[in-house]
Amino acid sequence: MEKPSIPPYIILFIGVLSISTSAIFVKLAGNTPAAMIAFYRLAIAVTIMAPYVVWRHFDEIKQTKKKDWILAIFSGIFLAFHFILWFESLHYTTVASSVVLVSLQPIFAFMGTYIFFKEKFTIGAILSLIITITGSVIIGWGDFQMDSSALFGDFLALLGAVTVTGYFLLGQNLRQRQSIMTYTFIAYGMAAITLLLYNLIIGNSFSGYTGDQWLTFLGLAIIPTFFGHTLFNWTLKWLSASTISMAVLVEPIGASILAYWILDEIITWTQWLGGSIILFGLMMFILSTTKKLKPKFTHESNGP
Repeated sequence: MEKPSIPPYIILFIGVLSISTSAIFVKLAGNTPAAMIAFYRLAIAVTIMAPYVVWRHFDEIKQTKKKDWILAIFSGIFLAFHFILWFESLHYTTVASSVVLVSLQPIFAFMGTYIFFKEKFTIGAILSLIITITGSVIIGWGDFQMDSSALFGDFLALLGAVTVTGYFLLGQNLRQRQSIMTYTFIAYGMAAITLLLYNLIIGNSFSGYTGDQWLTFLGLAIIPTFFGHTLFNWTLKWLSASTISMAVLVEPIGASILAYWILDEIITWTQWLGGSIILFGLMMFILSTTKKLKPKFTHESNGP
């Protein structure tokens, strides 16, 4: 089988660096509602993609089976609520706490396989679960000492980890049959529609934003979306969701450094300690649950 034109791990590295900017853009958007930030992020991304997708992939979209449409719709819904929950968490807690906690997605992914597919927990997985829970408690305790509302932000970040897990698991399934552009366009489109309806229901305003806020929407659409999530979707053709989750563990480090430089956010000792414990537990968890399989390479004509 022919290998991809670019090694997937290089693309994965670029994607991790790109998503590290996401929390910074959300913070820079100020008091903009989280659901509105998420809507414009995806609406702009879909608008940019639309001409190329219609030109090159319209036939593939028409040939998409009903089952795959349903899976893609749910993938988009999971992505929409991941952004709502995570972006909202950043209004209450720090970048460091939020990004570390939302990175707990591998834990929820394994719980999902245990519940739905009866996959067994290994001793290493159980130990790592205890370690990551300990780290989460330390972060939550420290945030509660600083500001009780920060604990609510931590809870929202955890829910964000649950929803992004569903998004990645569905995406791994669909990417075996769909090109990167087709899957991404449908998933982002469904997420944008979900967010549009959500904003209409709760009465958020679609206008009245400053030039700087529009720049943050555009920045989110291009950098962490196209060079982050889209590249992750591309790698799902050759790499497992657990491998991508492992790489995403670098995001809290990059995001925390950017928050220190750009937003002057100070990382507390409880965030350092709890975050380090969580990252160690996650590495231990993924290494103990990932099967050592050789990747199967197939030709991807679209490129990243």
